[in-house]
Amino acid sequence: MHLPNLKDANIKGKTVFLRADLDIPLVNGKIEDDFRLLSAIPTIKYILKQNCKIIIAGHLGRPDLNQESRIRNPHFAEASRGKQELSLKPVAEWFAKKLSHDSSFIIHDSSLGGLEGWEIGQNIFLLENLRFYKEEKANDPEFSKKLASLADIYVNEAFANSHRNHASIAGVPKYLPHFAGLHLEREVEVLSGILKNPKRPLVVIIGGAKIETKLPLIEKMHKIADYVLVGGKLADETKTLLKIQHEKINSSSEKKSALLIADLNTDRSDITLKSAENFLQILNLAKTVVWNGPMGKISDDKSVIADSEQGTKKLAEGLIRNSAFVVVGGGDTVGFLKKICLLETFACLPKARSHLSTGGGAMLSLLSGEKLPGIEALL
Repeated sequence: MHLPNLKDANIKGKTVFLRADLDIPLVNGKIEDDFRLLSAIPTIKYILKQNCKIIIAGHLGRPDLNQESRIRNPHFAEASRGKQELSLKPVAEWFAKKLSHDSSFIIHDSSLGGLEGWEIGQNIFLLENLRFYKEEKANDPEFSKKLASLADIYVNEAFANSHRNHASIAGVPKYLPHFAGLHLEREVEVLSGILKNPKRPLVVIIGGAKIETKLPLIEKMHKIADYVLVGGKLADETKTLLKIQHEKINSSSEKKSALLIADLNTDRSDITLKSAENFLQILNLAKTVVWNGPMGKISDDKSVIADSEQGTKKLAEGLIRNSAFVVVGGGDTVGFLKKICLLETFACLPKARSHLSTGGGAMLSLLSGEKLPGIEALL
């Protein structure tokens, strides 16, 4: 999969529409985890060095568009989950602080092409939450054209949302020369490589609770990986579903992986320590590891490692010591690594050792063999 390379493009002096991953957790208006925002910084700095202006766009949460007042005036409407709760203003302030070289990087409320947002310094404009507009999720062509009219170039740096068929993801690239952001290009390179030619043994760890989104990955990896390890709430649900899916999964003559499903503790909140130890024995054999989803229930309390998090902690610590190439994705998994102070350790490993994916659903979709609208729009 050869994406149009941003560094091969002549963008000097142009205005660039950058679709970024801005859907980050906020607590009382404060950014709790800036992992996704940080992933866009290398691309933003590269574009700025080309003497460009940047329009950054993205979304936050799931605004309630059933409020008639919000549809009439999406920026100023006061509604439940309204302007204050899902506004991107904290993100504008974060970018101003992260990119500041001097006092010129302050934000000003403003508008661009009739769309509300913030000026950040002289060359950056951040649009307000695109999901305040119903046309965004509807992939409305006129809304796509309106967004496209703001810029000369389109860059997708929103891998975590590239499985969405939304206007700013799949619509705008139809009307502008388009390129992949530096992080998105790396995401596709790494994840496509796992599907095509991974270093073996390939071990895939799948946890969490969303059986409907993760069963396709289990089925796909059952044919590609050497081992598939299933934990979390998924382990209980998978045991039942695999009985139903038995013929479907095993009817093919293709290569099959060893599929191991963890045992859960008494209250079903975590995998047993014995299962965690068994998983680590297999992981110690691996040359490539893909991990999506925690092994137990993740507590909201950031100050304490709960009993239900011990299995996930044990695996994370084991993977740090491992010499395999490790790919980690999914918001809960990445969030837990930050909680136990291992996220920065993973991030600081050389590229030959690890990759932290911003995608949860997008990562699952790509590894399951699905075509992602945001990626297809760039080809």
